[in-house]
Amino acid sequence: MLVKTQSKGHGVTGLNVGTDNVRRYFPKGTKNIELQLGHLSIQCGLKPDFWQGQPEIYDPRLCAWLESKNLHCLANRTVPLALIPDGKNSFRLQPVSLAPRAHVKAPPIAAA
Repeated sequence: MLVKTQSKGHGVTGLNVGTDNVRRYFPKGTKNIELQLGHLSIQCGLKPDFWQGQPEIYDPRLCAWLESKNLHCLANRTVPLALIPDGKNSFRLQPVSLAPRAHVKAPPIAAA
């Protein structure tokens, strides 16, 4: 699923998961999820309003990781990320390449 970084002010960056993703991937009432951030694994709490129109995840360790990867919000700009289900209440977070993929044509097959 695609998610976006979201800032709550200077030095506080988290994830906006989106209401459709919440309904699809997060069972209502889940209190904690595990995020795989490269080699780091953290547990993040989900607030009750996560299912009520505020699908945001904030955690100081997540914020530090986003900033270390230069994935924090810059000048009101959000950064898209992939949040990939990786087990029960576990997700892997990774950057999404914005560069278009090059299409490589196969060489023509020579007639025999």
